Amino acid sequence: MDPGRRHRAARRLWTAVAAAFALPLSMLATGAETAHAAAVQCSVDYKTNDWGSGFTADLTITNRGTDAVNGWTLTYAYAGNQKLSGGWNGTWSQSGQSVTVKSASYNGTIAAGAAVSTGAQFTYSGANTAPTSFAVNGTTCAGAHQPPVTVLTSPSAGAVYTQGDAVPLAATAAAADNATISKVEFYDDTTLLGTDTSAPYSLSASSLTVGSHSLVAKAYDSLGASATSTPVGITVSSGPAVVASPTQLGVQQGKSGTFSVKLSTQPSANVTVSTTRTDGNTGLSVTGGSPLTFTPSNWNTAQTVTITADSSGTGSATFTASATGHTKATVTVTELPAAKAYDARFLDLYGKITNPANGYFSPEGIPYHSVETLIVEAPDQGHETTSEAYSYLLWLQAMYGKVTGDWSKFNGAWEIMEKYMIPTHADQPTNSFYNASKPATYAPELDTPNEYPAKLDTSVSVGSDPIAGELKSAYNSDDIYGMHWIQDVDNVYGYGNEPGKCEAGPTATGPSYINTFQRGVQESVWETVPQPTCDAFKFGGRNGYLDLFTGDSSYAKQWKFTNAPDADSRAVQAAYWADVWAKQQGKSGDVSSTVAKAAKMGDYLRYAMYDKYFKKIGNCTSTSCPAGTGKDASHYLLSWYYAWGGATDTSAGWAWRIGSSHVHGGYQNPLAAYALSSVADLKPKSATGASDWGKSLQRQLEFYQWLQSSEGGIAGGATNSWAGRYASPPAGTSTFYGMAYDPAPVYHDPPSNQWFGFQAWSMERVAEYYQQTGNAQAKAILDKWVKWALSKTTINPDGTYRIPSTLQWSGQPDTWNATSPGANNGLHVTVADYTDDVGVAAAYAKTLTYYAAKSGDTAAKSTAKALLDGMWNNYQDSLGIAVPETRTDYSRFNEKVYVPSGWTGTMPNGDAINSSSTFSSLRSFYKSDPNWSKIEAYLKGGAAPVFTYHRFWAEADIALAMGSYAELLE
Repeated sequence: MDPGRRHRAARRLWTAVAAAFALPLSMLATGAETAHAAAVQCSVDYKTNDWGSGFTADLTITNRGTDAVNGWTLTYAYAGNQKLSGGWNGTWSQSGQSVTVKSASYNGTIAAGAAVSTGAQFTYSGANTAPTSFAVNGTTCAGAHQPPVTVLTSPSAGAVYTQGDAVPLAATAAAADNATISKVEFYDDTTLLGTDTSAPYSLSASSLTVGSHSLVAKAYDSLGASATSTPVGITVSSGPAVVASPTQLGVQQGKSGTFSVKLSTQPSANVTVSTTRTDGNTGLSVTGGSPLTFTPSNWNTAQTVTITADSSGTGSATFTASATGHTKATVTVTELPAAKAYDARFLDLYGKITNPANGYFSPEGIPYHSVETLIVEAPDQGHETTSEAYSYLLWLQAMYGKVTGDWSKFNGAWEIMEKYMIPTHADQPTNSFYNASKPATYAPELDTPNEYPAKLDTSVSVGSDPIAGELKSAYNSDDIYGMHWIQDVDNVYGYGNEPGKCEAGPTATGPSYINTFQRGVQESVWETVPQPTCDAFKFGGRNGYLDLFTGDSSYAKQWKFTNAPDADSRAVQAAYWADVWAKQQGKSGDVSSTVAKAAKMGDYLRYAMYDKYFKKIGNCTSTSCPAGTGKDASHYLLSWYYAWGGATDTSAGWAWRIGSSHVHGGYQNPLAAYALSSVADLKPKSATGASDWGKSLQRQLEFYQWLQSSEGGIAGGATNSWAGRYASPPAGTSTFYGMAYDPAPVYHDPPSNQWFGFQAWSMERVAEYYQQTGNAQAKAILDKWVKWALSKTTINPDGTYRIPSTLQWSGQPDTWNATSPGANNGLHVTVADYTDDVGVAAAYAKTLTYYAAKSGDTAAKSTAKALLDGMWNNYQDSLGIAVPETRTDYSRFNEKVYVPSGWTGTMPNGDAINSSSTFSSLRSFYKSDPNWSKIEAYLKGGAAPVFTYHRFWAEADIALAMGSYAELLE
């Protein structure tokens, strides 16, 4: 059997990365038109960030009518001397005390039930009274009913209870707008524990299992609004235990720090708790709080243990608090240099992230995408995870090793990633049938989901795979050593594709590989049909899910995986720093075996350098363009994905592999390329791996230079296969080594070039490479980019900040000439709106930190510090650092998902798949989420829901930014 016959057009789309950071729905609008004559039904939410002499105002206009608003003008008035300084997401003006805002070209349309956001900065003196009335297109808007305020007051975060003992839950709730509280529900994650209908709201829960629990209170008011509390993490132990908090502590030289100790359950007699240093740095010692006595009456009252650092030591020590008949508690205390306050911040946040009770990890130790479950981004549920999250875990643990000298956690993170996110041989059992001379059968990528399935076409020539043989020779295996990109950690969908098992079903325990995006550049996360990576036809339709995506004469049971190159390269990046920092400590042997695995991952990552079907790079403008015969099919850049798959039948197997023709500027990683080509510990074993990465390093730097706009921002990317089907690009399209400029590679809903986060992520890697090597080409790119980014950054007097969020592009770069690069005077970027997003701010701060450390740029240094201090001082909570987000895109929960007429099937939980399916109908599990009522209210015309999310990658990036600043600039 031709091994390519069962290939389906595998593709990984990171469509909702931009949506992950609350891109306003207005960014999807096509432009402003004349307003409807009909009266507008609307509400306006008004919020300020005030620092005493000035403030920013954020206003959200919600269309509460049944018709779209096409073109809007918002008017309101102040009672004081507020003076407009400037605004965004609209044209702002002021006459006396009256303010007028007119819609921008891109956000003039407000669909029924949708909302747009606009904002401005003002100065004032005296009182800053909020306006009381707003009008849109001359019609006074109704005030938006505010949801109740809900706080879980008991138990306290980090509390430990003994199994069988009652856990006392208590909450306060207050309603707004003369409403009353009707009930409060208490949840363990998404499981309802009980309800109280009268104050004081409380519940006694004695059935919680041993392990970590995330508890939430949810209040409902008499007008139908509801709101959940911030989650509180607790632990249930199997017996009486000593409880210590925090479990990670940084103490600077010559200073003291404290942690608290108490008991998990009431004793029958006095209990003595002694705390001693049980291993590690002898420069740390207990100077107070040992022993401590706990009585039957004060057992739950925290008492303090004091740890003092000497004046010269560094490194960590373990302190153990123990008592007879109780499980011990341990605290890791790290002695830091006297000036390293930002390392202390790193350890503080690291402790919150790694505290099991805070909900960032599964029982297996897998990082969730977010603590919260109701979140729709590229992962369409919060307790999925991505290879991105694993890569950030590796980087976080590498920084922990730098700060503490303990490398066991970095090695352990790689082991977890290798066990759960790199497919085992049992997951990819038929790679031995792979024919490198016929890697796959061609299928076109189509523009919209309703054009699928895409027909396989054996008449289109494909090139040969030049690296399969050398990889097998180097590693004595046919299997691919790379991460799959997405995983359903809690098996919420119920496919049960545990490592080594194919569609084990809803009762399976542990993480399950899944796939989502498959159908064209316009397929957003809201239009996806989730499917298993190993399709045994147990779920879905007659052919499982295969015939939704690829058209063929027959279908066979098969497995398939897709790799996210930016995540694997970030894993290599983390390993590089682990290698550097461990060597500085004289501990390179502690990480050498893990670093070698990173080199192996980098060897396989070269599949991301190839055209999707191994066709020659350059001027490939029809399906008849020539097939590659070796490295001429490599663009030497990091493309959007590589993928591989095959039959499940090991006796009559086949297998396929593909690269990607689409390359995005935000995915490049010159530091990883440098490490894999030039650093002995990270050079791959294969015959040409190191030399390929050396060429990739230079090609990536050229790519950045080619994509750099006149202002300094980095534009979208390039493709060797226009429209994903080797079409001819528009006349006059500029090229890079024959690849066509693509302003928004891979996805268009929303366009992939809009999110500033791609700028920060990518330039941070360039800055690390520059800081390590002093490369002049990297410096030139950064000089221009940093100047542009700083000009678009605002640090407010109270320490809050505004950084770019959504970018708009025009023009194109000059066709690349390596010997005489153009100036790109016709390529331009503007900032459409701004954000205080903490994850993007952290990546941006790291970029500025590494750049300033090498260049000496004082503006970059001061802005990096201001961003870090701003989020630390303004946006902390019990789980980490986060800001509220208004999610207007959640209006799409009821969006129709294209399923061909007549196609029917079922999800593992019985949800029907047919031509009437919607995003939420395929995911009925969301209706049991404690936050679902916020979505319901919004879909019925209520205000856009506001969520405060704790994404693993963002929290890790903030901690890393603190550690990087401590290392380089403190």
